[in-house]
Amino acid sequence: MSYETIEVEIDPRGVASVILARPQKHNAMNAQMINELAQAARALEADDAVRVVILRAQGKTFCAGGDLGWMRDQADKDRAGKMAGAQALAKMLGLWNALAKPVIGRVHGAAYGGGIGLVAICDIVIAAENCRFALTETRLGLIPATIGPFVVARMGEAFARQVFFNSKPFDTAFLVRAGLVAKSCAADMLDQAVEEEVCAFLACAPGAVSDAKRLCLALAGADPTARAGLTANALADRWETSETQEGIAAFFAKEEPSWRKKTKG
Repeated sequence: MSYETIEVEIDPRGVASVILARPQKHNAMNAQMINELAQAARALEADDAVRVVILRAQGKTFCAGGDLGWMRDQADKDRAGKMAGAQALAKMLGLWNALAKPVIGRVHGAAYGGGIGLVAICDIVIAAENCRFALTETRLGLIPATIGPFVVARMGEAFARQVFFNSKPFDTAFLVRAGLVAKSCAADMLDQAVEEEVCAFLACAPGAVSDAKRLCLALAGADPTARAGLTANALADRWETSETQEGIAAFFAKEEPSWRKKTKG
């Protein structure tokens, strides 16, 4: 299967690398990338030769969130269209979250908004110690609705409350404390750290790994995708507010919305 926004490589050991391949757009997700990531998840699920999956990215940024063109298209759609776009993203994240193969996230650069959603669907995340992260939706009058169930499930409510609705940037060390990042290391040590995790899985019975992951997800409680209707409605509600309309218009015009207050210093 060929893709345009991602690349998929599988080595002789059965280790698949799924690579976000829009470096010129900071690997921001558009409708095509969301669709191709969903297709890749289904293909990997069906491939018995694949034992481990690595999610990684080209360029300087892991994932900058939603593509500007995709966001503009979403803004122009009616409520049903906005909800359909949100549910497509939720479905893709759900496929990755439930993938019956271990998923290792190799995060070498910044992740914002939806990019943190991609981090959250990985089983083990290895991140460079100098990475920056942020859930910036509320600066635009939006909310991190679609990725919310996945992010809160992995970070827990206490940590989520610290970053979920203030748009403040945070670092790799914060995500290590929150449990979303398993290991932080220097950028030049990422590949070694990822390989150590790969080798641990390759020493295990593949069927047992898959069954153990399914059990872990079942024991954790509700499937995050079960809340897709709730989050899509919540996001559509925000799209229809005057705040969001002003925020999106100001963002594309490179202006400040009326609520943005300058801080001292």
